[in-house]
Amino acid sequence: LSPPGDSYGVLPRPCHALVLLNPQSGSGRALDDFQAVVQSMLAEADIATTVFVTERPHHAHEKVRDEDLSQWDTLVVMSGDGLLFEVVNGLMERPDWKEAMKKPLCILPGGSGNALAASINYYAGYDHVAKKKLLTNCTFILCKGLYTQMDLVSLSTASGKRFFSFLGFGWGFISDVDIDSEKYRWLGSARFTLGTLQCLAKLRVYQGRLSYLPMATEQGSSPAPRDPHGPVTNGHIPQPAGTDAPGSPPPDSLLVPLGQPVPAHWTVVPEEEFVLVYAIYQSHLGTNLLMAPAARLHDGCIHLFYMKAGISRVTLLKLFLAMSRGTHLDLNCPHLCYVPVRAFRLEPRVAAGIMTVDGEALACEPVQG
Repeated sequence: LSPPGDSYGVLPRPCHALVLLNPQSGSGRALDDFQAVVQSMLAEADIATTVFVTERPHHAHEKVRDEDLSQWDTLVVMSGDGLLFEVVNGLMERPDWKEAMKKPLCILPGGSGNALAASINYYAGYDHVAKKKLLTNCTFILCKGLYTQMDLVSLSTASGKRFFSFLGFGWGFISDVDIDSEKYRWLGSARFTLGTLQCLAKLRVYQGRLSYLPMATEQGSSPAPRDPHGPVTNGHIPQPAGTDAPGSPPPDSLLVPLGQPVPAHWTVVPEEEFVLVYAIYQSHLGTNLLMAPAARLHDGCIHLFYMKAGISRVTLLKLFLAMSRGTHLDLNCPHLCYVPVRAFRLEPRVAAGIMTVDGEALACEPVQG
């Protein structure tokens, strides 16, 4: 665990930024917003930009995986969370990933799901805002040029895929809303409200086994409480210790292979019927969803939520409305459980429902992180 009080790096001045921008993200306004809001602020802060406009899925992934990045001081992602997921995983595929991951990353909200941007805005102590105001706040953080570390979670699936995730892994109700509402992208963040109402109407139950390694069972105690109003920045990612060969990806030190039972000191959830399971590592699940108010950028913690079957639609709606203010846990709903963990495993009984990582859809299969 990191010591209390993060250390900060500072971008050089003048600074060269590679801006990766998806013109299709959200309601398709990212390029206009970049030119209208961001460009003049960065010019004033002595930050020169090279803008790379993505033309297809995985375009940014290939760019950061194959490119010589030494000419830029920071990588800026102007999109939703999906493009940052591509960038993080592209960087982790490089043979020099350890060095590449030291390059500061910045997120500027340009999508319909801007969860990391909303989280960073919250950690910075700014008021809850959305749209242009959130973009202005995040651009201002970039202009100040401070950066610090950010947690990543390593996710492995039964079919042998491995992802590095900065935001969250979900199964059930929330993932259904996320993916089912894709067809309403033109609505911006309102697509999630519409999707929630639609998924409430056909509320489904998912069967599977959930296990986790609680925070407290690690040596030492839980992380020191953070000052929520300390200086905050767009993050760079800490280096895992003890990798085998140079260039090989970091080992999953807390996990046993998916085919084996979880270790004896893990907790297995007695219930096997869920409405949702969501493992989130930052505070916000969306601009208007403050899911894990206790989360911080670099707290070494996975904030695991699960909702047991049997909850009524009315209660579920109440919880989601409370989540906009981060007060859902105060309702003491017996169906909603929250536990801070170091690792988790989810084994669906049948391949039913959509899984998501950082808002991107995955096939439903056993997964651990």
